[in-house]
Amino acid sequence: MITTGNPKSVLGRWLNTNRDTHGIAECTVVQDKDEFVVSITAVGDNEPVPWPKAHAKVFANLEEEAGQRTVALTATFNLGYMIAETHMRVNKGVFVIVLYVTYHDDSGRSNYLNREFFYRSE
Repeated sequence: MITTGNPKSVLGRWLNTNRDTHGIAECTVVQDKDEFVVSITAVGDNEPVPWPKAHAKVFANLEEEAGQRTVALTATFNLGYMIAETHMRVNKGVFVIVLYVTYHDDSGRSNYLNREFFYRSE
């Protein structure tokens, strides 16, 4: 049961504010009863790359947005060759995703942390 605040601020389709990103292009958050499902589409070499959907854990967002308590989310995406852990919240109307990527494919690529900003698609 959601008792941490108003979840409506995180719901919807969010587009990256940086059109030249090499990371996440868009994120969609939907609520099904007490569960949140997150869909992410990343930027690929030739076309967008949809990640498998993930169920999100809900946290209280202790910073207040426009005087109302809201929620923060975390979701983990397993793409086989990498694990992408996301932490998401709305800050002053901007959807913020902090992304932690760990590679598991022996490619030699460096694990990384990234933060990107999104606006609501209408």
